[in-house]
Amino acid sequence: MNVSVSLNEADSALVTKYAEIHGISVAELFRQAVLERIEDEYDLQAYEQAMKEYQANPVTYTHEEVGKMLGLAE
Repeated sequence: MNVSVSLNEADSALVTKYAEIHGISVAELFRQAVLERIEDEYDLQAYEQAMKEYQANPVTYTHEEVGKMLGLAE
């Protein structure tokens, strides 16, 4: 897939310089930025779901308790 992005001159210079400093192409910079944004949003949704579940049943276990439950500790 090819994507075209229109940037003003100042933004274009900034993006180009940033990519150059990090030794990557502008295309790779945009690819990484988009994937990181998607991952961040997914992580936030997972966190919000986990918090809802915890609030509905606020039970926690220590590492030692989990080890015993899994038969990894006595």
